[in-house]
Amino acid sequence: MFKKILVANRGEIALRIIRACREMGIKTVAVYSSVDVDSLHVRFADESVCIGPPRNDKSYLNILNIMSAALVTGAEAIHPGYGYLAENASFARICDDHRIKFIGPSPRMLRLMGDKAKAKETMRGLGVPTLPGSDGEVGTVKEGIQIAEEIGYPILIKASGGGGGKGMRIVRHKDDFMRSFEAVQGEAGAAFGNSALYLERYLGDPRHIEFQVLADEHGNVIHLGERECSIQRRHQKLIEESPSPVMTSRRRRTLGSIVTDACKKLDYSSAGTMEFLMDTQGKYYFLEMNTRIQVEHPVTEFVTGIDIIKEMINVAAGEPLSLKQSEVKLSGHSLECRINAEDPETFAPSPGKITACNVPGGLGVRVDTTIYKDYTVLPYYDSLIAKLIVHAPTRREAILRMRRCLGEFVIEGIKTTVRFHEGVMKDPEFLSGKLSTSFIERYFSKALNEQPDVERVRTIHGA
Repeated sequence: MFKKILVANRGEIALRIIRACREMGIKTVAVYSSVDVDSLHVRFADESVCIGPPRNDKSYLNILNIMSAALVTGAEAIHPGYGYLAENASFARICDDHRIKFIGPSPRMLRLMGDKAKAKETMRGLGVPTLPGSDGEVGTVKEGIQIAEEIGYPILIKASGGGGGKGMRIVRHKDDFMRSFEAVQGEAGAAFGNSALYLERYLGDPRHIEFQVLADEHGNVIHLGERECSIQRRHQKLIEESPSPVMTSRRRRTLGSIVTDACKKLDYSSAGTMEFLMDTQGKYYFLEMNTRIQVEHPVTEFVTGIDIIKEMINVAAGEPLSLKQSEVKLSGHSLECRINAEDPETFAPSPGKITACNVPGGLGVRVDTTIYKDYTVLPYYDSLIAKLIVHAPTRREAILRMRRCLGEFVIEGIKTTVRFHEGVMKDPEFLSGKLSTSFIERYFSKALNEQPDVERVRTIHGA
């Protein structure tokens, strides 16, 4: 087992990894930008190294500085968390070159799954159901229009190197194709350094279902059930739950077998998530595979009792998985609300100093966060400031517990999405489990229509 691990991330996920390491008796090294010196992940790590100024490309994406920190402190492994360098094949290869273990899949797997077009093509070859679309990348507008007409509109233009809900656009008519294609191409080049695109059929009102996978270096692969992540805004997840309200035991066995069989054929190792869209007829289509820990992993940990971070570390150290598929049992229901430093109506960022803070607690409650009174939410980074996760015997009880916790969650000095989540937890469609990726549009449309005329005008114009 490793004696020291460097955590190449910040915020709540960095603290989450540090806590797991401490329980395993492993020393940790935190890296931080100059403005993150007062963050809790820095305070609770055994060692810390400043790796640059606030800008991500100068600090948390600075491979040279991160590797220097690992070598200077004698770290034997690096856990990348999510985002930043978590799915960067070049970073994983550099770790291998320096004989520092990258806690995640192999560079080969990161390259394969990181290219969404190749990943889809690979999965299709393994018998995983995929949406109709282009065979690989699309190089020109002319080629794209031809493929779109064969598939049928509406279609989705997606960045091959994309992720996190970025680099995609819906096209409903041929006249809009060229403008959309060039726009996504530009966005992809700027965000991912890769302007390659591919096309796939757009499903109008699907559910977003994902399966958590664990695999070791000895050929053992298991899944930990599914998560429902349909409540999204601009492809960014806001609320997740496990199990999915629509999932049956039969569906879980069928899709779980597809997922684990594909991972075995790929020789996959570490934690991973295979994501699917489900249409209104109940058919599933492969979307992408995230080769890292997910933001929403706590809901799976609650219903299975399995610490996914610890499993990742053990697998990276060459240990076999701690359990077999037959030993995985799902118990109760779990919900996660992502609390962002954003206006709850416009979702505009709201950085600033937190003047008061009260975090909820009690039976079946978990809060992953690094905020505290007088903590300053910085404008340089993602607006996620806390994850509120609850667990209860049933979905109804979990929703009631979440309502109670949201009412106790006090964050003053900045705007947050707590009030938005309180509204969703009372929404009739949410309560009945009628979910889809267009839920947020329906939710705000309904709220807008229920307002008096004067208030409706104010909301529309942002007054």
